[in-house]
Amino acid sequence: MLCVKHTGSGRGCLDRRRLLALSATTATLAASVKNSLAALGADAATLGVRPDSPDDQSRVLQRAIDQAAGARIPLVLPPGVYRAGDLRLPTGTRLIGIRGATRLVLAGDKSLVSADNADDVSLCDLVLDGGARPLPEGRGLVHLTAGRGIRIETCDILGSGRHGIVCEQIEGEILRNTISGAADAALHLLDARGLAITGNTVRGAGNNGILVWRSQSGDDGTFVVDNRIEEIFARAGGSGQNGNAINVFRAGNVIVRGNRVRGAAFSAVRGNAASNLQVIGNSCTGVGEVALYAEFAFEGAVIANNTVDGAAIGVSVTNSNEGGRLAVVQGNLIRNLTPKRPAGADPEDAGGIGVGVEADTAVTGNVIENAPTAGIFVGWGRNLRDVAVTGNTVRRAGIGVAVSVVPGAGAAVITGNMIAETTQGAVVGMEWKRAVTGDLTRGDTRRFDHLTIEANRVRL
Repeated sequence: MLCVKHTGSGRGCLDRRRLLALSATTATLAASVKNSLAALGADAATLGVRPDSPDDQSRVLQRAIDQAAGARIPLVLPPGVYRAGDLRLPTGTRLIGIRGATRLVLAGDKSLVSADNADDVSLCDLVLDGGARPLPEGRGLVHLTAGRGIRIETCDILGSGRHGIVCEQIEGEILRNTISGAADAALHLLDARGLAITGNTVRGAGNNGILVWRSQSGDDGTFVVDNRIEEIFARAGGSGQNGNAINVFRAGNVIVRGNRVRGAAFSAVRGNAASNLQVIGNSCTGVGEVALYAEFAFEGAVIANNTVDGAAIGVSVTNSNEGGRLAVVQGNLIRNLTPKRPAGADPEDAGGIGVGVEADTAVTGNVIENAPTAGIFVGWGRNLRDVAVTGNTVRRAGIGVAVSVVPGAGAAVITGNMIAETTQGAVVGMEWKRAVTGDLTRGDTRRFDHLTIEANRVRL
């Protein structure tokens, strides 16, 4: 008899009977776990894969992946660490781990897992660890090309030496993953065929969070919805090509909705030549440059019902001289703007502005507070055409609404706004960055026949 402590009652003694009962319970639990794994699919351990082996298991793991995919059954990796690299996922691969306990660690200098022209590929409940090992230019720790029915779910993608996930010509879903510490972009999507990026957490990316790009301008239709994106840096420098939580480039009909962005060196959402972009209901704090951006050759942007707290500019709809036009900026709450832009930005660019627009745009129902330069900036030199500024509330600003009066500037209507506590005037005419009139709500505006300014409520 093995006694822990004798109490006279025998209850402190662990006798042979109890040891046998405990051993039987442990064996039953182990068998239950093994049976549960088997029910999910092929147990990788029965195919020669060894958890926690110090050896590179790329060859044996590749063989197990091929066998399971060929039989169209999932391959289940039991808890443990697996060193591997350059694993190729054929059509029908379903690789499943135990959440937080199955870890694949990159061995080598190529992608950890990749698929090319493979459909119906799934990764689930895996930790994919790049160990910050450098990867070739443009590569992802997970790299998928030309596939449909792709699903990456509840995985942790850690420490990629380049991008976290790269998808080229992919249709499918990337949902509820955590992607942290990517040296470049967390997710790089190119020429998507219909992707949903939903419920992911992105942290500490070196240059960008989520890139939605196309080789040529065209329809894309990617959804970027309900993600949490934090601490995005711009380690490669530049004037805005890096440092963005979400960047949409040449991709049309993309919806960016309900994302939480905290801390981005440049922009929370940056649309570049992205037509019919919808930026709706996002929460953005601690952004270095323009929080929500529609720039260059785009036609159509809806920027609505977002909150921005802390940026150089809250919303910018710009570059009408290069075809940037047609937007709705509505119902946004924007506050605490700073006149200082990050290093790399053009020193001539303005800051401290709530909303800046140029062409064919309605600005309505926004609430803007603490904008040291201007609450709303309408036009830039001659780049002003058909802008309506109605029903907005601007408080605590240098200028309430700044509007271009450069000869050749187009029409603007500024009516029905509430403007309070401005230091330089409620509505002021501008020549680029320079104020050239007094408060136009108090003076004669007939000499500016391109402007309609009326029915604004001003409180100094």
